[in-house]
Amino acid sequence: MQKIFEDTFSELQADMVSICLEYVRDRADKIYIYCSHEEGMISSNFFYCINGQIVKKNKLNDALTQNANFAYDTSVERQRGVVRVINDNILGLINLCKKYSREMPTEMKLVYDVEKNKLVAEYKYDLVYTPDPDKTADDIVSEWFEQVRADNGK
Repeated sequence: MQKIFEDTFSELQADMVSICLEYVRDRADKIYIYCSHEEGMISSNFFYCINGQIVKKNKLNDALTQNANFAYDTSVERQRGVVRVINDNILGLINLCKKYSREMPTEMKLVYDVEKNKLVAEYKYDLVYTPDPDKTADDIVSEWFEQVRADNGK
């Protein structure tokens, strides 16, 4: 039974990576995926490292080199589609955890290194933003984005 839980949990995370990779047409150095589930609320977001630059999903073309012969499609429709898939996968994780009586993470930060084909995941199980009357999941992902961008500049 343990194997089934772990395999399915991994498959759902891999699907999140897959949709984010499809969004950039397999042209990114790293993918950063944020997932949140607190007090019944689901939230997700994603951003990238492209050509050594950390960029939000709507700013991918800012990371292209001068001689790039393509442009990313960063339409709102495509962004919403990716978020919808990620949120569906979060729901799948919630249901999986309930089925196997496991604790669902309140926060997941996934970092996928495209070249190395390696996924690193960080999980939290305590409430992250709901105890703060002013913070939202968007604030947390913005802080993570800024932290990654600052770390990348070193």
